[in-house]
Amino acid sequence: MPANLMEYFNKGPRLGVLSTSSNDGQVDSAVFGSPHMIDEKTVLVATAKNRTFANLLENPNAVYIIIERCSDSPKEENMNMEPGSSVMDWKGIRVYMKMKEYKTSGEMLEMIRSQAANFVGEEGAKMIYAAMTFEIYEVRPLVDFGQGWEKSI
Repeated sequence: MPANLMEYFNKGPRLGVLSTSSNDGQVDSAVFGSPHMIDEKTVLVATAKNRTFANLLENPNAVYIIIERCSDSPKEENMNMEPGSSVMDWKGIRVYMKMKEYKTSGEMLEMIRSQAANFVGEEGAKMIYAAMTFEIYEVRPLVDFGQGWEKSI
């Protein structure tokens, strides 16, 4: 994957939704702020012990949708989720990935909890149950008319 994907994936602020499905087709979508690309094909995600995690234990495939925040003003407090003037003006991508491994203990998980405490507080950080590693296998635009994902960021 190109380096500009990692730069785009990791920039903020952004809204992201991780969608998963169990083996029997029960779908879940949840807002996630934790996904972070650590190299050009690997994403690290922290999660609680929840439906998303349960689904991934059954079916390791997921899609992470990033929707950019739009604004007429450079001030962050004025930023909001507004559509563009046409459907092609919406900015964002869909990242298709497969969970390769997860850890419910160890150095990596403790590092994630420590960093998360700065954003969600100590109580929120304690809710993080697992650190999951995903491999990206496809990237598509948020709105796909064959233009390629690079034109949707």
